[in-house]
Amino acid sequence: MSRVGFIRSLAVVAGAIIIASCSGAGISDPNVNQETLAAPTTDPSKLDLRAVWWKNQYPDAIKVSKVIDQSGGTISIPETGLTLSFPAGAVAAPLTITVTSDVQYVAYQMEPTGTQFLKAVTATQLLNTTSLSGSPLRSALYVAYIADDSLNLSGKVPVLEIEPSTTIFSVLTPLIPQAHVWTIRHFSRYMLASG
Repeated sequence: MSRVGFIRSLAVVAGAIIIASCSGAGISDPNVNQETLAAPTTDPSKLDLRAVWWKNQYPDAIKVSKVIDQSGGTISIPETGLTLSFPAGAVAAPLTITVTSDVQYVAYQMEPTGTQFLKAVTATQLLNTTSLSGSPLRSALYVAYIADDSLNLSGKVPVLEIEPSTTIFSVLTPLIPQAHVWTIRHFSRYMLASG
C-alpha cells in the first residue's frame, strides 16, 4: 500500500474513533469489547429489513484487496466510509482480503467467502456516504448477513442473521447518526439495513 493510501486509511480509522470518543454516555466506542455489542434481535424473520442506499450511486463497484497477517491490520474503502480492523491473531496465516462495494446499496462482498476468523473483526461504516447522512434515524439500523451473492437488495430483503452492532451519534448532533459499528466472525455478503 502506498504511503498516501496508508495515511487515508489511518485517517478513516482515526475519524471513527474521534466520533466515538466525542459521543455521550451510553454510546459505544468502536474499540469496545466485542461481547458488549448487542444485536437488537436474533430473529431476522421478525424484521422488515430494507437495504440502506448510498447517498450517491457509484458508477462501478469499488474493490480493494490487502494481505492481513497474524499481527492484524486494517483495510478500508475511503470512498464508501468502510473500515475493517483485524486484531492480532484474527488469522492464523497471511490472507489476502478482498472487499467489494455494491454500486447502489450499503452492502459489501467480503472474500474469501466462508473465511472464519479466530478473533472478531470490527467493521465501521461512516454514514456520511449513505442516504442517512444528515438525517435523524427513522428506524433502527442493523447489519445483516446475506448468503445469496446474487440477491437483489431492493425492497424487503431476506437475511440469515443479524450481526451484533451499534450506531454511534455525535454529542453535537445527538439525533444524527455518524457511524455504525459491528463485528464479523466470518466473511460473506453483508448489508446495512433499516427496519
